[in-house]
Amino acid sequence: MYSLLDRILSKSNLRTAYDRVLGNRGSSGVDGVTVDDLSGHLRQHWPRIKAELRAGTYRPLAVRGVEIPKPNGGTRLLGIPTTTDRFIQQAIHQVLAPIFDKDFSPFSYGFRPGRNAHQALRQAKSYINKGYQDIIDLDLKSFFDEVNHDLLLKLLGRKVKDPLLLKLIHRFLASGLLLGGVVGQRDKGTPQGGPLSPLLSNILLDELDKELTRRGHRFVRYADDCSIFLRSKRSAHRVLRSMTRFIEEDLRLLVNKDKTAICRPVRFELLGYGFVSSFRKGEKGKYV
Repeated sequence: MYSLLDRILSKSNLRTAYDRVLGNRGSSGVDGVTVDDLSGHLRQHWPRIKAELRAGTYRPLAVRGVEIPKPNGGTRLLGIPTTTDRFIQQAIHQVLAPIFDKDFSPFSYGFRPGRNAHQALRQAKSYINKGYQDIIDLDLKSFFDEVNHDLLLKLLGRKVKDPLLLKLIHRFLASGLLLGGVVGQRDKGTPQGGPLSPLLSNILLDELDKELTRRGHRFVRYADDCSIFLRSKRSAHRVLRSMTRFIEEDLRLLVNKDKTAICRPVRFELLGYGFVSSFRKGEKGKYV
């Protein structure tokens, strides 16, 4: 019987992972090995790396910190793994994603196969046009920097029973971040920039989706961008208070009180798109 690690290290899975990393291009990590150098680097070092992966002794290198400007001001910190670590992460992602994705909420649209932002917008419009027009626009403060490693590993452990694989993922999470010539250690967060980060974020935030579903709320989530649709402002305020407690106490994340808002459709934006009332015949009062 093959373990998950066996499936990750299978030739066919590694070939697909290599092709994906090559196709995505991207810059080099802290070791300076470029995507074009990867083939030769793996020919020389892969036997040792593979043996270390099987023995549970492989240690990822630090990620290279890169600050990029946000469209609305400020910067976002990316953590660029080495090309070798991107290759390994991609191989892990290809095996784990189908295991977890099949149980994710149908109202989660970010970084999932066959799902996209346009579907999220259509679902939001459907809620609004059915009368759910008091909307909680939820902002999670520095989400990718605040992910709790112990909680995430516990959630992973529900389906991943391979201790070597869990240890490896933990090491990817805890690998240092090189910024300004200094390597800082990390005890929380999953840096944006690696192939595993979107899947790990969805595994954690699926707990938010399940809680919203359990309470019977209408919602749309795209990665860490979540909107909840209610029929009255009073309900929206009540739900915001209770969900803030859940997020901060159960998920150990932070709700940005300054950016989280309760709004009507005319002031609501989702993924950069707004909603306007239609004046076309037969659609008056509907939002498009």
